Amino acid sequence: MAKKNTDKVVFHQIKVLDAGAKGVSVAKAPDGKVVFIPNVVPGDVVDVQTFKKRKAYYEGKAIHFHEYSEHRVEPVCEHFGVCGGCKWQNMKYNQQLYYKQNEVLNHLQRIGKIELPEFEPILGSEKQFFYRNKMEFSFSNSRWLTEAEIGSTEDLGNRNALGFHIPKMWDKILDINKCHLQEDPSNAIRNEVRDFANEHGLTFFNPKAHEGLLRTLMLRTASTGEIMVLIQFFENDKANRELLLDHLYEKFPQITSLQYVVNNKANDTLYDTDIKLYKGRDYILEEMEGLKFSINAKSFYQTNSDQAYELYKITRDFAGLTGNEIVYDLYTGTGTIAQFVSKKAKKVIGVESVPDAIKDAKANAVRNEITNCEFFVGDMKVVFNDDFIAQHGHPDVIITDPPRDGMHKDVIEQIMKIAPEKVVYVSCNSATQARDLALMDEKYKVARVRPVDMFPQTHHVEKISDLRIVVFDC
Repeated sequence: MAKKNTDKVVFHQIKVLDAGAKGVSVAKAPDGKVVFIPNVVPGDVVDVQTFKKRKAYYEGKAIHFHEYSEHRVEPVCEHFGVCGGCKWQNMKYNQQLYYKQNEVLNHLQRIGKIELPEFEPILGSEKQFFYRNKMEFSFSNSRWLTEAEIGSTEDLGNRNALGFHIPKMWDKILDINKCHLQEDPSNAIRNEVRDFANEHGLTFFNPKAHEGLLRTLMLRTASTGEIMVLIQFFENDKANRELLLDHLYEKFPQITSLQYVVNNKANDTLYDTDIKLYKGRDYILEEMEGLKFSINAKSFYQTNSDQAYELYKITRDFAGLTGNEIVYDLYTGTGTIAQFVSKKAKKVIGVESVPDAIKDAKANAVRNEITNCEFFVGDMKVVFNDDFIAQHGHPDVIITDPPRDGMHKDVIEQIMKIAPEKVVYVSCNSATQARDLALMDEKYKVARVRPVDMFPQTHHVEKISDLRIVVFDC
């Protein structure tokens, strides 16, 4: 006799109370447990079919709407609800900002448990769609099927797809017709690649069998109008590779950089591969306040160029530079923040662990005729030591923009030891930032906090904290 499934129950007329982590909303079940529900908006009243039960919560989906929230809007994207991106597209933008500001505040209060000033209002994005400068798409010979297609008796024909991974299904790709995240000609280029490949019988990647010619497509654009296209091939088929690349360059002559890589590794990461230039030059140029930054295929650059400019302006404002300060820019990347603040600093020292990023930072400094910036490569917790500081000068201001994991404890200890007058902390993860601020609370107090929305239609938010040292009289 089959075991009875007690995990799947229906809760009727449940009101959605709040926006939770990872774009999933939160409600309360009749038994008091939390229910996590995707594709709903706080204020909706729904029937919920649960599909997972845990000790403290349920996971479920809305199967019937009794009332719609006043904060709800109609999603503009045809792929909403299936695609894993833009999970807040059904929520009014001002309400998205409200929840993002609250998330930052809650993390700093709950995790950091530190004294906080009144938050400055979150800076929204002027562009709510078509704001990303980098998109990555995957090929698959077994696209994701809708429920209607699964139930159909008709021949589904070609199963090739070029699009995004279905959440929690690494081998299933949703075929994308139009994405609302990157400006044209992004959609036109992607659709042309897929159509041409299908027309000429080029094989799409099979992630289970590890075979097929076409693996991934990366598109990078810049505010200057320059475009980079990188196609990742799994098989080294020169004839078909050049057939596709030549067609693409002829069809879209505005492409600034056309590159490819042959990667037959188990994973599709590009950072340890040998990328080849096919047409144009191997970088595109981004511009900000007259400064030009080269971006290559492996470069990190803020994904929302317009909001990056706003983020850097706020960072510079928080730093309060007068022209006499030595500034350390930790986790400098390609040196964008370092060079952006350099006009108002005596000297800027940038430190980064990725050699290619530092190479780009130095090249950008030369391009921009900046002479008061120096860049160094190395593991932050190793390089940022007493000898390094003795050689380059004691910092008056530290700007730190670490990865999502936050700063290493050794880096925090060194900051506390040398005690610069001010630390400006830029973070893409309010939880790890709160942890780090708590560790610094003995010497530093948070003077200003301002969230910046870098990713409209998603739950992600960037934030800037200005920490100033407090001197205690003995």
